[in-house]
Amino acid sequence: MSLTLATPPSSPWWSPERRPDRRPRLEARGRIRRAIRDWFEAEGFTEVEAAALQVSPGNEAHLHAFATEALSLQGRSAPLYLHTSPEFACKKLLASGETRIFDFARVFRNRERGPLHHPEFTMLEWYRAGEDWEVLMADCATLLGLAAEAAGTRTLTWRGRTCDPFAAPRRLTLAEAFRDLADIDLLATLRANGTGDGTALADAARSAGIRVAPDDTWSDVFSRVLVERIEPSLGDGRPTLLCEYPAPEAALARRCADDPRVSERFELYACGVELANAFGELTDPAEQRRRLEAEMDEKARVYGERYPLDEDFLAALTLMPEASGAALGFDRLVMLATGARTIEDVLWTPMAEAP
Repeated sequence: MSLTLATPPSSPWWSPERRPDRRPRLEARGRIRRAIRDWFEAEGFTEVEAAALQVSPGNEAHLHAFATEALSLQGRSAPLYLHTSPEFACKKLLASGETRIFDFARVFRNRERGPLHHPEFTMLEWYRAGEDWEVLMADCATLLGLAAEAAGTRTLTWRGRTCDPFAAPRRLTLAEAFRDLADIDLLATLRANGTGDGTALADAARSAGIRVAPDDTWSDVFSRVLVERIEPSLGDGRPTLLCEYPAPEAALARRCADDPRVSERFELYACGVELANAFGELTDPAEQRRRLEAEMDEKARVYGERYPLDEDFLAALTLMPEASGAALGFDRLVMLATGARTIEDVLWTPMAEAP
C-alpha cells in the first residue's frame, strides 16, 4: 500500500482538500488496530485502560512530562502529570493478579515533535506474567506481519528504506552492534557491577572518529554512538531486534543472569525506525528505587528538575510476579505500513503547532 500526497502539506490537516490523502491511511490505522486487538484477545490477553493522570509521569531522565494539578472541593491543590507511559499502572495490575494484559494507551511527552514524534500519541503496551522476555520477540514479529496484512502491503517503508515485515528478524546484541558498526568494544567500557567507565568509552569513541565533549557522561557517549553509527542501519531489508542493553541503559529491566553488565532489554527496528522497547521486568523494589532515584539525579543535573517517585508502584513491586513487557509506538507502525512521511499523516487530529 503506497499512497502519494497530492495536496501541499502546508494546508491544515482539517482542510477538506486534504481528506482524500489522509483518509486511506486513517482507515488502515483502524484495520491495523482491530487486527492487533483480535490477536491479543485470541492469545488470552485482557485489554485494560490505564489512567493518564498519575502522581508520577515516569522517571526516565530524558523524558519530559506535561504537568497539571488536582483541586479538592476545598480548593487545595496537588500536583499531577499526564503519563509518559502506562507502565507503572500496568505493573500494579500485574501485582493485583492480572497475568496477560494489553493497552492502546494515549501517552504524552513534552519537548517532542518531528517526523517520528508527537506530543500526544498511542503506545501499545502488553505484559506477560511468568513468561520470558524472549517471548516478546516473537510477539513483535507477529505484530509486524499483522499490521502489513491489515494495511494491504508486503513491505514497510520510510524515507526510501524498506523492510520485509514477514521476514524473521535479525537478532543483534549491543556489543555486536558496537563492534561491527562502530569498531568499539562496548563491554570493555562496563565494570563488573554494571556501571559505565566514561573515560574508556570516550576514548574508544574518539578513536572511532566520533565527537566527544569534555563533560559527556558514559550514557551521553553511548547515545551518540547509537544514533550516529548503529541505528541508521537497523531494520534494513528485514526487522532487527537490538538486545542485551548495557545495565546503565535499562533502569526498569532485570540484568542478564550470565552477564550482569547487560540487561534483559531489546528494541525492535524497521527501516531505521525504533518501533518497540521491551524488558524482562525488574521486580526488586529496593533496586528499582535506587535506579529511579539515579535517573532523577541525572534529570536534575541536565535539566534542573525532577519528578516524584510513584510510591504506590514501588509498593506494588513487592507483589508483582516475574513478568516481561513491551511498549510499541502504534502510530509509527501505522506510518511504516502505509508509507506515510510523518507521524501526523496517520493521526486523526494532530495537535496544533505551539506559537
